[in-house]
Amino acid sequence: MVQNTETKEPKKKSKLKVPHIFVILFIMIALASLASYIIPAGQFERQANDSGAEVIVPGTFEYAESSPVTFFEFMFAIPDGFIQTAEIIFGIIMIGGMFAVIERTGVIALGVNKLASKFSDKGLWIIPTLMLPFALFTTFTGQVEMSLIYLPAILPLVLKLGFDRITAAAIVLVSTIAGFSVALAIPANLGVAHEIAELPLYSGIGFRIVLLAVVMLAGVAYVWRYAKKVHNNPELSIVFDENEVEPEVEDMAPVKATKRQAWTAFTLFAAFGVLLFGLLNYGWYFRELTGLYALIGITAGLVAGLKPSEIADAFNEGFKKILLGAIVVGIARGIAVVLDAGDIMDTIIYALGEFVSIMPDSLTAVFMLIVQAALNFLIPSGSGQAMVTMPIMTGLSDISGVTRQTAVLAFLLGDGFTNIFYPTSGYFMATLAVGGIRWEKWLKFIFPLLIVWYSVAVVALIIAQFIEYGPM
Repeated sequence: MVQNTETKEPKKKSKLKVPHIFVILFIMIALASLASYIIPAGQFERQANDSGAEVIVPGTFEYAESSPVTFFEFMFAIPDGFIQTAEIIFGIIMIGGMFAVIERTGVIALGVNKLASKFSDKGLWIIPTLMLPFALFTTFTGQVEMSLIYLPAILPLVLKLGFDRITAAAIVLVSTIAGFSVALAIPANLGVAHEIAELPLYSGIGFRIVLLAVVMLAGVAYVWRYAKKVHNNPELSIVFDENEVEPEVEDMAPVKATKRQAWTAFTLFAAFGVLLFGLLNYGWYFRELTGLYALIGITAGLVAGLKPSEIADAFNEGFKKILLGAIVVGIARGIAVVLDAGDIMDTIIYALGEFVSIMPDSLTAVFMLIVQAALNFLIPSGSGQAMVTMPIMTGLSDISGVTRQTAVLAFLLGDGFTNIFYPTSGYFMATLAVGGIRWEKWLKFIFPLLIVWYSVAVVALIIAQFIEYGPM
């Protein structure tokens, strides 16, 4: 009897792989197009408010003649999405180029070395040290797009302290989204919502301060716990596998800055001051910021002594690194393009409003949160969503007995938290691209925190409804 000595190779476990983000977004565009053949077309009347913005007039919804998305409208959805988001796309690309130039000047390396030496024996404390100012700046300005500047600036430091790319992205995204979601005085979303709800501007701040503290405490604790785990065992990193081992960060000498580097650092601080001035006083958006980013990169390179060709080469390398995030923004906008083409966006808004209206009064605020969270997928703009939904939510709050201030809070939390995981959120996807993090990897990391945050949001809304949260 011949014994079979052939050894069988152990079966490899089949691993469910999430499709590429382009595939996911294309499927979403296709489904939105098909929905236009099922969902009836409809429109609200709109009128200009005191600031000139077009807002929905509640009670004016009417069904319209069906206009399903044609093959050519579907085919043109992605290029139209690129056209509509051209400012954002160019801004994102230019950020990549600017930081590549700044990195080549050596200024970032110097800053990393200095902070790394200060936090060498207490690396975890870099987490609250960075997260608190990021959150506070965002909660007063609403400039979540600054995450695209924060992340490349802190990434080398976080890696050098023994953490991973997820930790760096979490420090930036968790803090800025917390500040944005529990806005204390953001004109773009809270200001517009208060104006439409006819509430005193930025009123109710006391309750939101307490809520922001709770949300931030949960966020800092969550990032701290993950970072500590990765620091103790790098193999526990979500991005640690055969193809995504964290790059080694070399010791970054020199310790002392040269005169040119010192002047470059001064130039960058001055440019950051110009950036803040433009954002806060003139409402600069990506068109203006793109020009500023280009100018900052060129100026910093020249001050540091780089040759024009070296600056151009650095810009080129930076463009390549961030291109994926920029392209995602244009493709994602294609979803809204086909919804508008099929005239079903207003129908969806109307249906969701009716859904909230039939809920028990005690749960109205919670269902407002759910509706606002769902709509942010279609309308990834805080001010845009406020103008579309707050006229409806204000009317529903009056009917149900929920205070208008509670309805505004439901809008803030529903709109805000979703920006940290929806692929239609342009700056969020671009920030992940800057950090070299795949969307599905990020979802694996952030999902438990989202459960905590939404639980806090539900409790906060129930309390707000119980205490009849009003203009304070």
